[in-house]
Amino acid sequence: MQLNPAKNANVADQANDPSADDAERYRAPALDKGLDILELLSEQKEGLTRAEIMKALERNASEIYRMLERLVARQYVMRSPSGDRYTLSLKLFALAHRHPPMTRFLTEAVPEMQRFADTAEQSCHLTVYDRGNLLVIAQVDGPGTWGLSIRLGSRVGLIDTASGQVMLAFQTESERARMLAEHTRVKGEVALPETALTTMFETIRTQGHLRKESTQTFGVVDITFPILGPSGQAIASLTSPYMRRIDSYVAPSLDDVTAMLGAATTKLSMYRPS
Repeated sequence: MQLNPAKNANVADQANDPSADDAERYRAPALDKGLDILELLSEQKEGLTRAEIMKALERNASEIYRMLERLVARQYVMRSPSGDRYTLSLKLFALAHRHPPMTRFLTEAVPEMQRFADTAEQSCHLTVYDRGNLLVIAQVDGPGTWGLSIRLGSRVGLIDTASGQVMLAFQTESERARMLAEHTRVKGEVALPETALTTMFETIRTQGHLRKESTQTFGVVDITFPILGPSGQAIASLTSPYMRRIDSYVAPSLDDVTAMLGAATTKLSMYRPS
């Protein structure tokens, strides 16, 4: 008999989770059944019949019937006009957007960026993917009297910037192809051959970050780390355009600043490799 994927995943999670005993002690079977249905329907474009849901989740008719009726009553699930198929409603989408994800993300990111800038004595900026290129959504200046800053709201090239290359490197192949297909060249962008990009992406993933001379500004070394979502894909890039002092003041070195930026992005990332 085919095993329930959701149950298998739970067993694997418990084996790696030190709090598995607590999770088992405080089980809520009814809640688990409802969440199983929601997760199953989230993967179905055309919805499923009650019989198909029962088979996929290995649940009996009465369990599924009662749970579906409650989910329909609470408007998390919709029943087709003919009454034989069930699909997700937009209620979960609406709940998620009562507190905009970007606002929550910036609420956590900006203080961490400020701590980095104060300690590293360098500026930093945060970019996200937006319609074929990158958008600067946060910028923090260093504490000194001079530095390099990127205007908030600026659109940054996807192909030839450290931010863009790191963003592309930490994507699935299909997502990277979609992003490249949407890409439009920005002013001054330097074109790179596909073979060079492929090799670069492999190197970035191996190193976990990118540090290179800026292709936009002379005398600047761009340091970029990805901020990873739960699945390990980059949801943002955090970049510090490092400028080396040549006077008598001893500021944090390039290696020091790289380590500091890496620590900041680790705190903001949601992905924790097992």
